[in-house]
Amino acid sequence: MLTLHRALGGDKLKLAFLAPQAAGSTWYPNSFLAERESNEPWLSSALAKVQSVVELAVAAGVARERIVVGGFSQGACLATEFVATYAARYAGMIAWTGGLIGPPGSNLSHAGDLAGTPVFQSSGDPDPHVPWLRVEESGRVLTAMRARVTSRRYPGKPHSVSAEEVELARELVENAFA
Repeated sequence: MLTLHRALGGDKLKLAFLAPQAAGSTWYPNSFLAERESNEPWLSSALAKVQSVVELAVAAGVARERIVVGGFSQGACLATEFVATYAARYAGMIAWTGGLIGPPGSNLSHAGDLAGTPVFQSSGDPDPHVPWLRVEESGRVLTAMRARVTSRRYPGKPHSVSAEEVELARELVENAFA
């Protein structure tokens, strides 16, 4: 994620990028579509890790309204779940191929107000790990929480982040800090 600093406008906007690392290169052991209990205690630990990084930034004088939370794949799922769980006005959220965590058919709703937080979510369809239906469901939940959600579906795109997706995320970041 840190290699995207320049592509997302970090140099131009003089932004700091913080990227917590998952122990063992995975935030939780099973699919984000598995029963939540099967991903515990790792999922709670992962959410707490992101929360600690956000709190570190806040303690350093950075308001939540100046923080963008994002990720790809498992990181996008974690970012989406974090923003919904710790609802506040953020500068933005970027979810490249991810969605809210929980099995199909589960209640994905969250309490809280995202107060106009801009959200960019995108994914290939079909994707081997993240069904487009979950991306759509997540967008609806975030919209109900008063986020401003932009979604992009890319038919046939492999499990990756395209140059167009990076560009759209860069636009979100630039608009957030304009």
